[in-house]
Amino acid sequence: METKYDIIIIGSGAGGGTIAYKLAITGKKILILERGDFIPKEKENWDAVEVFSKGRYRTTEVWYDKDDKPFNPFTHYAVGGNTKMYGAALFRLRESDFKEIKHFGGVSPEWPITYNELEPYYTQAEKLYSVHGKRGIDPTEPKTSSEYFFPPLKHEESMQELYDNITALGYKPFPLPIGVRLGDNGKEGSSPVVLSNFDGFPDPTEAKADAQVVALKQAMKLPNVTLLTNCHVDKLLTDRSGMRVASVQVTYSGEKLQFDATTFILSAGAVNSAAILLRSANHQHPKGLANSSDQVGRNYMLHQNGCVISISKKKNTAQFQKSFSIADFYNNAPDSKYPVGAIQLMGKNDPDTLMGLAKDHFPDKSFEELSTHSIDWWITAEDLPDPENRVTLKTDGSIKTIYNVNNREAYDRIKGKVHNILDQLGELDPLMKTTARVGYDLGIKGVSHQMGTLKFGRDPKTSVLDVNCKTHDLDNLYAVDASFFVSSGAFNPSLTIMANALRVGDYLIKKLR
Repeated sequence: METKYDIIIIGSGAGGGTIAYKLAITGKKILILERGDFIPKEKENWDAVEVFSKGRYRTTEVWYDKDDKPFNPFTHYAVGGNTKMYGAALFRLRESDFKEIKHFGGVSPEWPITYNELEPYYTQAEKLYSVHGKRGIDPTEPKTSSEYFFPPLKHEESMQELYDNITALGYKPFPLPIGVRLGDNGKEGSSPVVLSNFDGFPDPTEAKADAQVVALKQAMKLPNVTLLTNCHVDKLLTDRSGMRVASVQVTYSGEKLQFDATTFILSAGAVNSAAILLRSANHQHPKGLANSSDQVGRNYMLHQNGCVISISKKKNTAQFQKSFSIADFYNNAPDSKYPVGAIQLMGKNDPDTLMGLAKDHFPDKSFEELSTHSIDWWITAEDLPDPENRVTLKTDGSIKTIYNVNNREAYDRIKGKVHNILDQLGELDPLMKTTARVGYDLGIKGVSHQMGTLKFGRDPKTSVLDVNCKTHDLDNLYAVDASFFVSSGAFNPSLTIMANALRVGDYLIKKLR
């Protein structure tokens, strides 16, 4: 097996897969290390019980909370990373998210780059990941250099009626930007794509624009790119100077192997990228690699996320209800000078979740009856960076996440906004007089929006990465997953990860010439 490469990328998700795509054209020898495997195309891909209740594709790894209680994180180790299971909601952060903002729970700090610096890469990422959307509706929408390259998905009948009613109430819902590859829709003999089980499911049709089907598949067409699956990264080893990473030590098929490279790129997810650096401590870096600032693992953010399910007499016939978003309260609200959060429609909850939440209200109703009379809303408020919220390691090397919720008032308020909208809808349509509202708040297990553990900045004393996402302490080590985030905003982080990976890729292309 070849052991010497020009570039080694650790992780194949939104960041790793995208930067592999960007760098593949350089002709450099690239090795992508992925601890998971390809998710097989099988009938269970769309089986809600298998996917959600049994966790067929989730890791069985055990992490620990601040009280050393074990839990299984809701995450997936696979080629394409968590994008294999994501809902492909690909939002830009707003211009305000890059500035210092006051919140109910504290202050969200300024980023070391501006929105304008990332904007062209947002545009590139939207094109690469086939984002369907429409500009000019959302009042918080940032400046853009291009229209969406693909039109918004058409609302199904039930969702179009809901969209129109919410608009009639004075709100400004906008088509949710979705990364989906619809093909020619009948041209040249192709079949149309009909979306159903999508949000939280792997997609055997490869219509979902995930990192594997969009970025890795293209990169791996070139002979200079190699992907090694089922390969666990144990640690990074430095050269004698301690200023550069010389090699990566992995466990592969029960063997310990080493791979050497000139440049290393971390993209294992915010939690695991921090854990790898902490596990890589040596006599020159006793606190872990790139940790002279003592910031590795700190400022761990998850978002304040949750779901509200409204169940009424109104029938919802939509198969794909993940249709639009409401950002009217993103920066403020009539009753608040501080940011509140964002509202989205989400995919239908699985049978076990819905039946478990609604059983006290509807003990005699079937899942089909409940599901066809419910609407599922996803709510997000900003999670503020806190150095005491952190990823660390237990003595046996297992991951421990120390996390305390903050900015909860904003989350409670955005949940209240959903209930208020539902009350108003009930005044418009008697069938929408909600007979039950149930839901859940995501806790520490919900790590799909993990961010911030290797924040970037200009001061090596207060940050881990520089503005190009190179570690301050090591000359050839970069990170391009959501670990670089300084703050979390209140929109899904995926598109920002992808855009930043393209930005760092451009920098590396110039540097490696």
